[in-house]
Amino acid sequence: MGKLLYITANPKAEADSYGLKTGSQLIRAYRENHPKDPITHLDLYREEIPFLDADVMAAWGKLAAGASFDSLTGEERSKVSRIAELTDQFISADRYVFVSPMWNFSLPPVLKAYIDTVCIAGKTFQYTEAGPVGLLQGKRAVHIHATGGVYSQAPADAMDFSGRYLTTLLNFLGISDVETIHVEGMNQYPDKVEDILKQAMARAWKVGAALGENLLRFKSEA
Repeated sequence: MGKLLYITANPKAEADSYGLKTGSQLIRAYRENHPKDPITHLDLYREEIPFLDADVMAAWGKLAAGASFDSLTGEERSKVSRIAELTDQFISADRYVFVSPMWNFSLPPVLKAYIDTVCIAGKTFQYTEAGPVGLLQGKRAVHIHATGGVYSQAPADAMDFSGRYLTTLLNFLGISDVETIHVEGMNQYPDKVEDILKQAMARAWKVGAALGENLLRFKSEA
């Protein structure tokens, strides 16, 4: 049994998003196979996700210098409290499912902002004499990565700064077990959209059913 955090970063309705449809399929499979596991859906376009702005930097600086939380301004208290809340929620999860499109070769900005709120030294990673070490070992993640073209294969994969970044960041935090489900080529091959979605949905079901098991056996499967 474990907690699953379902993180979506797409402003579209599910009916209009291949990625979100695939994500829902995975969650259905997970629920069917692990009915007792709690699932929290974090829709980043409907949540308050603070940017690391001047207020946050000022607040962190004051706190590091020994100032009390009550001495911060109202904006500073609000933003650092929300960041701490998001970080703690992320740490408390055992499994993560991210759903995001690739925009201009990168992540939607709200997902990058969210990542900045959970990548916190001393909480999700720490610096050591040997370098930074992730503190979230033993957790697992899936990224449902939707792209209009095919970017999972060379030479176009060199332009993917979205999925590769997310996987690298999760590895940095100690989450080494990361599976990517590509939902790709819908714009490049409009005549194959139904087949693309069908394959992605089948993969999502298999991954969702296995995600709560002791080992992610699906990694070596086609």
